[in-house]
Amino acid sequence: MLKNKGRSSKRDTLAVTAVALQDHILQDLQLRNLSVADRSKTKVQKENQPKCVKGSARALTDTGLKRLTRDPAAEDPEREYVLDPKPPPLTLAQKLGLFEPPPLPLSSNEWEKVKQRSIVQGDSMQPCPICKEEFELRPQVLLSCSHVFHRACLQAFEKFTNKKTCPLCRKNQYQTRVIHDGARLFKIKCATRIQAAWRGHVVRKWYRELRKTVPPTDAKLRRRFFEEKIKEWKQA
Repeated sequence: MLKNKGRSSKRDTLAVTAVALQDHILQDLQLRNLSVADRSKTKVQKENQPKCVKGSARALTDTGLKRLTRDPAAEDPEREYVLDPKPPPLTLAQKLGLFEPPPLPLSSNEWEKVKQRSIVQGDSMQPCPICKEEFELRPQVLLSCSHVFHRACLQAFEKFTNKKTCPLCRKNQYQTRVIHDGARLFKIKCATRIQAAWRGHVVRKWYRELRKTVPPTDAKLRRRFFEEKIKEWKQA
């Protein structure tokens, strides 16, 4: 009897461990649509559930005025915020100690250290490692491993690989933060180009005015300069 109980307990622990590992692998690969249960049964149960009908319905009056929805990102376009502030729930394998739990969310001081490391590396000054294009004014994200990408490029990479790993260092379950360093550098670059073009225009205009008043030192150009001046005096 004792041997049978010991064997049954070992089988139960092995079954629990196998289920926990399977659940952890599915969640780690982000295949949350897959379920261990039979899909046909779950669909039938959902279809057979009665639809609840509210007894009291409120009448809506259209006043013609649209309600203004405040978007926090629209109020301050250069505000930095974390996309996934809450850590994912622990899987059964992590609760049993088979895998390490996910890291806690980074604090503001830790994010500042990560950002300083990215600034020292000059990631925002270089093109995006995925699409090899400049960041310009497109949304930009900073990972907890201090690597920087386009937000759309990172989303496409996660959808293609079906994993949450950094494209450069392969760090798993990273944390993302929206930053605007690339857009800020692009604005500074554009302002510098505009200022350079305007200064060039002013200098060229000043030089043309200077050529009209100061005679050149070359003999041929000097002679042509005085001939044109004489013609202008005659026409006047």
